[in-house]
Amino acid sequence: MPKSMDEIVSLCKRRGFIFQDSDIYGGQNGFWDYGPLGMLLKRNVRNVWYEDMVDFHNELTTPAGAPEPYQMVGVETALIMHPQVWKCSGHYDLFHDMMVDCRESKKRYRHDHIKGRWVTGTHKKKEDAGEETVFVTAVDAEDVQAALDENALRYFGLKKKYLDTLSWEGDVISLPDLPADKLGEVVGPEATEKGTLTEPREFNLMFKTTLGALGGEDDAAFLRPETAQGIFVNFKNIVDTSRVKLPFGVAQVGKSFRNEITPRNFTFRSREFEQMEIEFFCAPEESSKWYTYWRDTRYQWYQDLGISQENLILRDHHAEELAHYSVGTADIEYAFPFLEPGEYGELEGIAHRGDFDLRSHMEGKLKKEGDELVVELNEHNQPKHRGSGKDLSYFDDESRERFVPHVIEPSAGADRGTLAFICEAYHEDEQPDDKGNMQTRTVMKFHPRLAPIKAAVFPLVKKEGQPEKAQEIYGALKAAGLSCQYDQAGAIGRRYRRQDEIGTPFCLTVDHDTANDNCVTLRDRDSLEQERIPVDKVVEEVVARLKG
Repeated sequence: MPKSMDEIVSLCKRRGFIFQDSDIYGGQNGFWDYGPLGMLLKRNVRNVWYEDMVDFHNELTTPAGAPEPYQMVGVETALIMHPQVWKCSGHYDLFHDMMVDCRESKKRYRHDHIKGRWVTGTHKKKEDAGEETVFVTAVDAEDVQAALDENALRYFGLKKKYLDTLSWEGDVISLPDLPADKLGEVVGPEATEKGTLTEPREFNLMFKTTLGALGGEDDAAFLRPETAQGIFVNFKNIVDTSRVKLPFGVAQVGKSFRNEITPRNFTFRSREFEQMEIEFFCAPEESSKWYTYWRDTRYQWYQDLGISQENLILRDHHAEELAHYSVGTADIEYAFPFLEPGEYGELEGIAHRGDFDLRSHMEGKLKKEGDELVVELNEHNQPKHRGSGKDLSYFDDESRERFVPHVIEPSAGADRGTLAFICEAYHEDEQPDDKGNMQTRTVMKFHPRLAPIKAAVFPLVKKEGQPEKAQEIYGALKAAGLSCQYDQAGAIGRRYRRQDEIGTPFCLTVDHDTANDNCVTLRDRDSLEQERIPVDKVVEEVVARLKG
């Protein structure tokens, strides 16, 4: 049965995973706040990524599929960088989306987010004008055809009971696929007249800000749209201070900002988001092997943490999709519930960036001429965007060669990853309540490493010393660094349901027998199996089960 995005969003707010930013003031589109449970979940996603990519990595051994051993280090770089960084990287000139405005509704839309279909109908108040065919559009619709039906009825001034009088033609297509000379026949997503959309135009996605007190044009700066450039400009610093040798990777987790035209689909497309990126530097002749390794490694990571392979694809970019610097790119995509069946949304991109980034920060912004990347020149035959002039090449001690390394970039979204894990974890089943009646149980089946709360501790009743013993166990789990909850309110079945709904893997109940056998009942969230374990083994047992 398909999962409902509305129900998932409702659970996120009800249980304290994700809230609309500035909610008491009506919210702010494209920004989200993580509640107590959401903060723990997202922190776990970040931590598990960093552990698996950096902390647990052994540079003395060769991981499965890797061409050879490699080193991994981490950095944390500034949110605001020198403006020249973005000119040389290409973001200043090329980092844009196409947008359209509606002259009637005064709304702005991203051009490729608008979908539409040709429809023929008769205006209720213009019956003497005969039939008319227009291209009706919708945006941000979970059910596109339902939204088109509603918008077509509004345009023709008809009630829902007259829906069958409309005649639809062709398939639903994106607005950019519509011939430009048909723009006058387009009915905007929230318009009542046709021809109100403007011609598409470029919109730069970087957030502009000002440094210092004067606020002049020379003081303009930008919030970073990606974390990658902070790694590239520090390449020489990292090589000189960390004693790393090729091949090696540099990992960074941090906030980025993009002024999206139409943020949408919950936290999937936001204006403030967090990235988990690796820039992996290697010799040019070895780069294809490393690209394959990171492509496969990152795809497997999501599956190891509970994403079903049937909801996950690894999609190679077609030649026309590749960025001008890219030798190859693959996207890891997930079947989010807000998408149409068979559609997928990007979780992570793995890009073979060649030597574009390091070379552009050495020499200036590059452009492609045939198969070569060359410095872009202005009308005076000078570099249009000057690089730093610093030598960012690498000297190989063994081969005695100097060269500019190639880069493989696995770039993941922490927010999108968290959303995918939430969507994947959401399940409903039928279970008996305390009275034996069957009820629908909502359960979040998070992988134990990701679960925001690892264990919950209950006294069965508020007497016989049970609360004191339960509090002792709770304290031991907290002292071991585990996020836990203590709950003594309500029937035990109701307490189990509360923990199931937030994804707690294990519940521990102190009952009437605990005083005699010094054991508690451990309940597994997924199997619902219960077993007795000694009180002095609780921490050890829970830690072992969390590790799988």
